[in-house]
Amino acid sequence: MATSHRLQSTALRYFLEVVRCGSISEAALRVNVAGSAVSRQIAGLEEALGLALFERRPRGMTLSPAGELLAEHARKSGADAERIAASMQALQGLGSGHVRIASSEGFALQFLPTLIDAFLARHRGVTVHLGVAAPAEVTQRVRQAACDIGVVFSYSRVGYTDVKVAHRQPAPGMAVMRSSHPLAQLKQVTLAQLQGHPMALPGTDTTLRQLFDIACIKQRVSVDTVFTSNYVGALLRFVRLRDAVTLASEISVHGLLAEEGLSAVPIRDRTFSGRDIEVQMRPERSHPELVRVFRDF
Repeated sequence: MATSHRLQSTALRYFLEVVRCGSISEAALRVNVAGSAVSRQIAGLEEALGLALFERRPRGMTLSPAGELLAEHARKSGADAERIAASMQALQGLGSGHVRIASSEGFALQFLPTLIDAFLARHRGVTVHLGVAAPAEVTQRVRQAACDIGVVFSYSRVGYTDVKVAHRQPAPGMAVMRSSHPLAQLKQVTLAQLQGHPMALPGTDTTLRQLFDIACIKQRVSVDTVFTSNYVGALLRFVRLRDAVTLASEISVHGLLAEEGLSAVPIRDRTFSGRDIEVQMRPERSHPELVRVFRDF
């Protein structure tokens, strides 16, 4: 068992697993114990607190108000345990340890795997986990201390008191098409120039699509959307097959353009350019040394 697990009570660990899974039976499978053992720990917590922690519903268990408070405490407790364990390992150097990263899909295509590979080559014995989710979910994982570092695209500077932006830089969107497309020869394109060309667009839960829709409304531009997907790989494959145009950030596709036979052209629009890359962390001053080293890598 990991050192950090031994620093956190069994009851709280089982409780958090039920929160994540929404059921005792699935939580028991994940922690490799009998369901009755998880039930006993939850019942013991409820008895000690004198409050119900879950609302039992046909589709699963959801947190009660008291459960929400305990979940927040348990997550912080788990994060503290992770930091203590990592700091103890740091006393032996950076030869071991674990970094948990969450990012939106654009960073997971090439940028982060390449960065992680270079980091691990320098710090052998270290392990890294990369979880991919929508931007809002990534930020939520940072807030809940379910990851050490979150990497997202963001167009809003309205933040959370429990999230620190450790790094921010502009990330304008690009129009991506195969290299033989008529627009591929231009130095930049306007939204109006995209009219008349079939579009393959990312899902509406992405910051890129949200900004694109806002920009089109402001410019009174209507595009011909023939294909949508929440998977960047499918969008890139689609535009390779026909004269369609998709949207991407340069950091997401930079290394893929040549090998996929694609070109990326900047879109000239102030609204569409109003997006940043954010590296998010919790605001604690005592992040493990390994996490700080990866952040600054």
